[in-house]
Amino acid sequence: MLGGMPVPSLPATHYAKSGDVHIAYQVSGEGPLDVVVVPGFVSHVEYQWEEPWGTRFFQRLASFSRLIRFDKRGTGLSDGVSEMRNQSYARREQHGCSVEHAGKRRW
Repeated sequence: MLGGMPVPSLPATHYAKSGDVHIAYQVSGEGPLDVVVVPGFVSHVEYQWEEPWGTRFFQRLASFSRLIRFDKRGTGLSDGVSEMRNQSYARREQHGCSVEHAGKRRW
């Protein structure tokens, strides 16, 4: 039990290659739509399940979709940043590689 709620079995953490960096991501749910959660400044795909708000939020999204979540480079379980890059390009690249690796379907 976590905060009075049963702890769900965690989805497996996978890694997609983005250039020379591995991006950590998880997929949960089996709904007809793909929902991608783009993380904010800091994220950790596994630790977020330990927070009651995270468990409720992610379970709700996964109840009607296939939920794809990822850690940006340099945060959570993704590889660290080895060089400064155009951050806008890097974000698009990370988002794209995790969704592609998960097998993008309908958005």
